[in-house]
Amino acid sequence: MDSNLFIAYLGIGLMIALSGIGSSYGVTIAGNAAIGALKKDSSKFGNFLVLTALPGTQGLYGFAGYFMFQSIFNILTPEITAIQSAAVFAAGLAMGLVGLLSAIRQGQVCANGIASIGQGNDVFGNTLILAVFPELYAIVVLAGVFLIGSAVA
Repeated sequence: MDSNLFIAYLGIGLMIALSGIGSSYGVTIAGNAAIGALKKDSSKFGNFLVLTALPGTQGLYGFAGYFMFQSIFNILTPEITAIQSAAVFAAGLAMGLVGLLSAIRQGQVCANGIASIGQGNDVFGNTLILAVFPELYAIVVLAGVFLIGSAVA
């Protein structure tokens, strides 16, 4: 069933691409704020680096989802059924979209924290706490990907 495998890999591609694109945007949003804030206070580079890197994790979750389907559940084979391929596609689309949006929004939260730190406010810890909330949804969807894979394996 080549069409089933194609549909499954289309979902995998969306999972990796969309979550990776989101991470790229999120990291650059925070990175742009870091460059501006460094002009005001270059001694806080370590804080800026951590906050800038945080939105990059969603891209890793997209890759982890692929790894689950390829290695743990081992259903990305020519024998994949239509139900399995639909499940992989749906899981991939969900992970991709949530990864895309949560990384962008997390980058915006981090950028605001970076700007505030650059203005002399001690908000690094608070920013980390608030930036974890968009991350939570990517983690929840990754858990959903795992559950979907478990159900159809």
